[in-house]
Amino acid sequence: MPQFQTTRTAGHSASDMFALVADVERYPEFVPLCESLSVRSRKEGDGGKALLVADMTVGYKAIRETFSTQVLLKPEENRINVKYIDGPFRYLDNRWEFEPVGPAACKVHFFIDYEFRSRMLGMLMGTMFDRAFRTFAEAFERRADAVYGRSQSASGASS
Repeated sequence: MPQFQTTRTAGHSASDMFALVADVERYPEFVPLCESLSVRSRKEGDGGKALLVADMTVGYKAIRETFSTQVLLKPEENRINVKYIDGPFRYLDNRWEFEPVGPAACKVHFFIDYEFRSRMLGMLMGTMFDRAFRTFAEAFERRADAVYGRSQSASGASS
């Protein structure tokens, strides 16, 4: 049952980092192992909340897997919760939180817990997923620098 969490300080505002992570359609451009992502449905709610159902295809070498998730965007709370629907996992729990630490910086809290349904797939993909998840926060920071301009403050892992 692989689990990974990190807290990093990003040199971008919490709202900018939230917007970047919430823009799931762009993931294939910069997220490790993500080959495609399509949003099946989107429902807008109160307070800017949105509920998405998305299909993401990940791949490494000749292995491709597609899974579906429900993504709850909570901009007023600077939180994103991802709930697993269907695919190669037994379960997947993913959460993002963006904590302001100034007008142009925030702490990015990233958590993921998952288990593949198939032991064989877990053996084949597990190591690559683990490595990819460990670089996710960095990939989003690099993307933020590209989209919003290079941050002035140094970023790095806090835990």
